[in-house]
Amino acid sequence: MKEIAGNTYIRQDNEDIFIDSYHLHELIDLFDTPLMIFIENRIRDNIRDFNDVFGNIFETYEGFYSLKANYLPSICNIISSERMGGEIISLPELKVALNAGFSPERIIVGGPYLPDDLIEISLKHSIKELIIYNLEDLERVQEIAEKHHIIQNICLRINSMKYESKLGIKITDTNANRIETAFSKCSNLKFTTLLSHYGTQMNHVNQFLENLDTIINAIKILKKHGIEIKRINIGGGFPEATVMPKKQLIRIAKALNASLQNKDINIEKIYVEPGRYIVGDSGIFIANVIKIAKNRWVFLNIGNHICPKFARCSLRFYNVSKIDASHKYKTNLAGIIPTDQDVLAKDYFFTEQVELYDKVLVTNVGAYCLTFSNRFPYRLPTIINIKGDEYEEIFNPANQHDFSI
Repeated sequence: MKEIAGNTYIRQDNEDIFIDSYHLHELIDLFDTPLMIFIENRIRDNIRDFNDVFGNIFETYEGFYSLKANYLPSICNIISSERMGGEIISLPELKVALNAGFSPERIIVGGPYLPDDLIEISLKHSIKELIIYNLEDLERVQEIAEKHHIIQNICLRINSMKYESKLGIKITDTNANRIETAFSKCSNLKFTTLLSHYGTQMNHVNQFLENLDTIINAIKILKKHGIEIKRINIGGGFPEATVMPKKQLIRIAKALNASLQNKDINIEKIYVEPGRYIVGDSGIFIANVIKIAKNRWVFLNIGNHICPKFARCSLRFYNVSKIDASHKYKTNLAGIIPTDQDVLAKDYFFTEQVELYDKVLVTNVGAYCLTFSNRFPYRLPTIINIKGDEYEEIFNPANQHDFSI
């Protein structure tokens, strides 16, 4: 069988298309569009590949799935069952993670906004680390930790210095003094880890090395001020697994390890926060062609409300109704929101013949589409999870109304 979009779980056999072992046309007969499909075995494969690469190259590696990529409870249940940790930015996410079976000792929590209730519940559950973006937050964390007689490990998110990012703490000699002073006043907080997150959809070794250099430079500055850091968190930024083959992942991990050794940086732990890599290529949309306009503008019954540009997915489009036809004719694909901004792709290679009600398969929509989606007055998609030749309906808009948390 021929793979579609480089995904071993989306295959074509003549005019037949299979999602894992389930015949796509049977699903089209069962469900209206738009339909969103997740492939459980792809998620599990991605986790195992990622852990295999980093676990073999770094003896002290720990992985933390970034729930903001996709926080559907059914998806989180799958990921937690593979013994992956969780990276959390909000209280609703924390509750989803705990309910999905993520062990608190494998949960890290943090973000630019840390309300007191998130801090308190995180500390009460003895989460692994609390990530701080602003030194001003340390005093509040200390008060809560002291009240509950808790010693909490703290990770500082440092500024990557990329494009004058507003997120994180710039590590300078002046700020190192501030950090030293701040922690000296917080007896219930233990400064353990540095985190730098460089960007998204990074597919070049140098991008990851530049991010690591930011951490290494910060470690050296802090060491001059008597602060020893032995744990690092290189964040995420990995693209979909179909975009970054395993051999490229190996190159990146080996290059990071070599850089640490060459610069004589000894660490006890290295943390990584994959999100898109784990779930991105596990998700697909099935949509209908609902309008064809001049200049090869093809309108689908999905749009940027559920497939937003902000998600920065590596979208691929296939005309399922004419899957054997050549996809080599430049076509513009638009959504249903009444604005010229609702463009899914321009000059995308598609079939020459396109007809109303043709079914279109859109791949690589498993990460951030739902979490960045907005509430426009259109029907939300039914969402199903496929494993082998069976499926489970995990969201039905007729009775559940909303998938947000």
